[in-house]
Amino acid sequence: MFLRLTTSYAGAVDVITRLLLEMRSNGALFDRDVLSGPWSVRFEDTSGLTLVTLLHGSGWVHVGAEPPVPIAAKDFVVLVGAEDVVVSDQELCGGDPTVMVTGVHECRDHRGIDVADDVRLGSHVLDEPGAGTAAMLTGRYQVRGRLSDRLLSALPTVLVVPGDGRPCPILDLTVDELRRAGPGSQAILDRLLDVLMLTALRDWLELNESPAPAWYQALADPVVGPPMKAMHDQPAAAWTVEQMARIAGVSRATFSRRFSELVGETPMAYLNGWRLAVAADLLARGGSTVDAVAREVGYANGYALSVAFKRVYGLRPSDYRRADVLVG
Repeated sequence: MFLRLTTSYAGAVDVITRLLLEMRSNGALFDRDVLSGPWSVRFEDTSGLTLVTLLHGSGWVHVGAEPPVPIAAKDFVVLVGAEDVVVSDQELCGGDPTVMVTGVHECRDHRGIDVADDVRLGSHVLDEPGAGTAAMLTGRYQVRGRLSDRLLSALPTVLVVPGDGRPCPILDLTVDELRRAGPGSQAILDRLLDVLMLTALRDWLELNESPAPAWYQALADPVVGPPMKAMHDQPAAAWTVEQMARIAGVSRATFSRRFSELVGETPMAYLNGWRLAVAADLLARGGSTVDAVAREVGYANGYALSVAFKRVYGLRPSDYRRADVLVG
């Protein structure tokens, strides 16, 4: 599933910063492929997040049997999840499936000759492509954190954010840093990839008619939005539906009905899910006891948190923390 949209939408309260706190690159991997047509690149494993943009040229994004979507230079393509995605220079990939190759960033032309110029940190060969070629920049990393999951799990497999011919200084700075490869380049590239990825996600969420998660769209609602923002800001408060309704300025029944219609779950169910996601991220960071985390997100004690946490995540908080440490 993917979607390309063209006009801006502003109105939802910005919660991206809070939701994507755990989205930080560590050891950013950038590839730059110089391609001569007909060409195609298959992304077989896009677990986590992958950002793709054409620095030069144009192409098409293919996802399964869905109609391909055209992309131009400086458009951003964000790959979410693990479904196979192909980017090519032709709508039908030249009509020949043999030009599609197995493996990420391994590109061959119609003669079967490898034409990929794979560029990673420490191997910066960034020659400008000649006539009839394209240049593709790819950056990817894993995403951790339950708050981030609440957003990413609700997104389509592929998001296309049009550049509309506008300058993109961050992208230019990234290419310059890849060329430079000086002291501290890895740390700089990590942060640049963060900015590029977060900017692309934010811009996509603000696009008109974007199929953003229901809770995100509900933040723009004059009735549901203010109480939701208050819940996000103060998860430890002793919330009741009556208190939420007072913030909304409507009756309890009206608020509950409106919330359930827009979000797809009751106010208290949403609050509990938010509290547990915050708790999971606090546990993963370490430094606080389970009791302290419980109080920070609105549970009376560690036991109360443990019961709710295990029901949703299948692990006690202490076991979840150990498992996260082992994975990390």
